[in-house]
Amino acid sequence: MRSRGAQEERRHSCYPDGIMRTLCFAALYLLVGAPGFAQTAGDTGPGLPKDPRAIFEAAAPLYDFNSPELKPWHLKATYQLYDEKGKPSEQGTYEYWWASPKVYRSTWTRAGVSVSDWHTAEGTNMRKANGNPLRYFERALNTILLSPLPSYTALDFNKMKLDLKMVPSGSGQLARVIVLRQWEQNGRLLTQSSDTADRYFFDPSTMALLLSYSNAVTKEFSQIVKMQGRHLPRSIAISAGKQKIFTVSVEAIDGISPDDAALVPAADAVLERLTVDHLSARQSGDDVTKGELVTKTPPVYPLVAKSMHQQGTVVLGAVIGTDGRIHDLEVLASPSPLLSDSAKDAVKRWVYKPYLLDGAAVEVETTVNVIYSLSQ
Repeated sequence: MRSRGAQEERRHSCYPDGIMRTLCFAALYLLVGAPGFAQTAGDTGPGLPKDPRAIFEAAAPLYDFNSPELKPWHLKATYQLYDEKGKPSEQGTYEYWWASPKVYRSTWTRAGVSVSDWHTAEGTNMRKANGNPLRYFERALNTILLSPLPSYTALDFNKMKLDLKMVPSGSGQLARVIVLRQWEQNGRLLTQSSDTADRYFFDPSTMALLLSYSNAVTKEFSQIVKMQGRHLPRSIAISAGKQKIFTVSVEAIDGISPDDAALVPAADAVLERLTVDHLSARQSGDDVTKGELVTKTPPVYPLVAKSMHQQGTVVLGAVIGTDGRIHDLEVLASPSPLLSDSAKDAVKRWVYKPYLLDGAAVEVETTVNVIYSLSQ
């Protein structure tokens, strides 16, 4: 979801900051995990399809970590949070246990925070939480690690145009897929500018996703390993422009018993309300009806920020509640505290039609960009 604050169109170079840097070292592979459980990702994959739509189709099974064919497994990762100036702040640990498509658990731990979520065979979501609430990228960790692709089944190809081009990298070439959204206006078919479109970069020999760019946020995936035939990045770096905003490092991948005690909800866990990550909802192919922005308060460009020539994009993380209002609003990256305050003050007033999953209102995780330009 994008907000145009001080200008109506975002302008980027052909590649956003960080992409060309990534292309020089993207094809890194490493041996990790228990013998026979995780292997290097250097083995050749299905090969590169000519049709960009077919690339998503070919890559999707390689990122299906919820297949009933998988053997029970466990993952442990450490992550680094950054403040809105791009400085490292807090560190945490994330663990994920998976026994079947219905039975799995996530646990986050950092100073002042301890949260565990269980999904049971009965279809219930249970939670035990202590301390401060999770931050935006903490809540999205499972999606970031295990579901980095948009689902080709959920992409409406009738409302978008896909472009495929081979681009140079330090190790040869990468396949770049650009997703251009289309819409009709006054009887004319309009197409999104390629400067603002989502972009996905694949290793053409393995179909591993090495980099994605969406909504002014760049995700770099490296040290790719094979986990039961799936691609799993050992290292992820997320940035907005030149600002690093979140990093993840996978420390261990191993097998577990299907009746591992960690999968049993704690006695004091409580029933948890369903929340949908806007990205994971697309990936799972669930019938999520996109909400509409009903009330939008435009941001005010602070005069002091203008006089100091402060401009750029404020990236916000938020939850759209079942009431359509903005909750858990936080600044992920910003060029200036003055612009941060202005953006938050505007976006917190926005109201959407509730998002629907199978007809029921659900909470949705999302990001919002507010752009300030001195050239307005």
